[in-house]
Amino acid sequence: MEKKKILVIHTGGTISMSEDAATGAVKPTDNNPLTEKTKELLSLAELLVEEPFHLPSPHITPREMLKLKEIIEKNLAKEKISGVVITHGTDTLEETAYFLDLTVKTSLPIVVTGAMRSSNEIGSDGLYNLISSIRVASCEEAKNKGVLVVLNDEIHTAENVTKTHTSNVSTFQSPQYGPIGIVTKRGVLFHNTPTNREYYPFNAIVKKVTLIKAFAGMDSSLLYAIGDLDFDGVVIEALGQGNLPPATIEGIKALTEKNIPIVLVSRCFNGIAQDVYGYDGGGKHLKDMGVIFSNGLNGQKARIKLLIGLETQQNIEEIFQI
Repeated sequence: MEKKKILVIHTGGTISMSEDAATGAVKPTDNNPLTEKTKELLSLAELLVEEPFHLPSPHITPREMLKLKEIIEKNLAKEKISGVVITHGTDTLEETAYFLDLTVKTSLPIVVTGAMRSSNEIGSDGLYNLISSIRVASCEEAKNKGVLVVLNDEIHTAENVTKTHTSNVSTFQSPQYGPIGIVTKRGVLFHNTPTNREYYPFNAIVKKVTLIKAFAGMDSSLLYAIGDLDFDGVVIEALGQGNLPPATIEGIKALTEKNIPIVLVSRCFNGIAQDVYGYDGGGKHLKDMGVIFSNGLNGQKARIKLLIGLETQQNIEEIFQI
């Protein structure tokens, strides 16, 4: 049987870092340890390896995400690849995965993976996660499921997965929904298929979108500042089902008068924001003012979607109902 050809893109992160024996600090090294290890995985698939940058994930911006999109599309156009695996730091992994899910149009598997322990730590999970990801990307059943995130023997969708623990190897979970599949020693097993796929023809980054979190006693100060700093959009992680303190109302009005879209999500990691409460600052009041409610995304992903929606001139309210 002919081996599948898998594009492997290394971007940096803990999966490609080492722990300093003297200080215990985990940091990038001159040579990515995964580069040599990747060569040992040729029994799994024919690997085409690229390393466009070597960055910790807090250094990743939408510009690096756009670069990954371009690399994938370039290889889709000229190479007969069967899938893509991206190694990435875990702090912003879900944002890169969701960005690619919305902007790369392909039926082939794209898998993003990482590690919670560096390459030379006891119990390092990087190589294992990479092997699992190559197996998923080589799997026929992984087609037409959008961008997938594979760590710790679980397969999650880019839309639902989030980092839930600062250091545990089982940090990536999909609240409410769970994984859509698992990786076993004998094979890759899917038990769910995503029902919605979205695509936006994104090719430039000009807009500025920010994200803030609501809190007890919050006033309009941050909202006024967002308007003064020429942001093009804002996502607010609101209280409960989608409510804000009444002292934020004047700030909300100031932004809507400037036609700056405000997208509301809940700061709770289960449930969705809804326009239920009718008091001052309640969800119904906010929606009547023009605030847009997101259909279940967390704050960081809603920011990615708002950025893409603004850049591609979408109807913002409509895309957040998908």
